[in-house]
Amino acid sequence: MSPSPGARPVPVLRPDQVEDLTGDADELVTGEAVAVDLRPTSIVLRVAGALIDYLAYALAFVGLVLLVVQLVGTGALDEALAPGAVVASLVTSFVLAPTVVETASAGRSLGRLAVGARVVRHDGGAIGLRHALVRALVGLLEIVFTTGGIAVLVALLDRRSRRLGDLLAGTYSRHERVPQRPRIVAQVPPELAAWATVADVGPLSDATVRRVAAFVQQATALAPASRWRVASDLAAEVAASVGPVPAAHPEAFLVAVAALRRQREAVALAGEAALVERLAPALQGLPAGFPRR
Repeated sequence: MSPSPGARPVPVLRPDQVEDLTGDADELVTGEAVAVDLRPTSIVLRVAGALIDYLAYALAFVGLVLLVVQLVGTGALDEALAPGAVVASLVTSFVLAPTVVETASAGRSLGRLAVGARVVRHDGGAIGLRHALVRALVGLLEIVFTTGGIAVLVALLDRRSRRLGDLLAGTYSRHERVPQRPRIVAQVPPELAAWATVADVGPLSDATVRRVAAFVQQATALAPASRWRVASDLAAEVAASVGPVPAAHPEAFLVAVAALRRQREAVALAGEAALVERLAPALQGLPAGFPRR
């Protein structure tokens, strides 16, 4: 069977390659042992997003200060209260506004939307009010009062480009615009080519076929130990309905079964399409003498 154009072979894990899972700091391992890549946002994108965000907050602060000046000028606000009103404007613009925006949008903001980032907890979950408030309060010191100097310095020293507010809040910025993993098209391994000519995969249930196809697509994302365990268990289940059973690596066996089942279904669909095409004149035609409208 010749590989399809653009098909990507499924790497098969040998038993001697099975190792204990050593979780990477940038991976989240789900309950199904799937290691999900959580790519941190680079410091360049973080700086770009922060510039957009704090420019918007600065414009809001300037607007509030101008409003205070206008109120003082018209006598609607006592001049002695003006400094307090300016401080309240500062807190509203650089603390309350970021807190509300990050809490309501689950870690998003105008700048992060532009660069494709989101602030999340260490475990990948959405941040809450506490996280957003801590980040905003610390951001007032490390971004506003020091024009971003402390934030950039700390981010340069951290592997995930976290600023001081992230370290205290237990968060980091995750980059969400990552390329999608291409779909794997399973092909019969060369060592099972002879077996594929006599194999019968028809008795397999649709539910089992779906599990095999899902495993083939997700195999490279599984932790090594879990990948071997799942392949062995699934191969034993498939072997009960497939004949003959080859003496092959469990994962190679599953890849071959998935390829044969896809080929079998493709042949069936092609035959159904050819039948419909042959019957088209009878299905679409009209009885003799019946007016065409």
